[in-house]
Amino acid sequence: MRIKLQLNDLTIKKIVKMICVFLSLLLISCQTMEPPVEEWTLARAALEAAKSVQAAKYSPGYWHQAEDSYRKARVLMKDENYKEAQVEFVTARKAAERAENSARIKRQQSGEVL
Repeated sequence: MRIKLQLNDLTIKKIVKMICVFLSLLLISCQTMEPPVEEWTLARAALEAAKSVQAAKYSPGYWHQAEDSYRKARVLMKDENYKEAQVEFVTARKAAERAENSARIKRQQSGEVL
């Protein structure tokens, strides 16, 4: 004896809606982020500016933090983990800017010409 399932129109509509929602969520989750080129460029420029005022010597804490974050971000970029790379590039830029500012202040206080 076979049991036949009869689907009414309302049930079919619910199934179709659920499939549409599932497919929409699937498409959204598959979207990829673009590489954070702007953050990369700004971080690199900030590191170069900090290097130009000898931040490694006058502000080693911020300098090493900036270098470490920049290095991590580069690895994340190679792995195409763009969201985390973006965060690390921003961290690197901020640390490099702090290193530069700190180094400039310390050099000025010591009487060195910039």
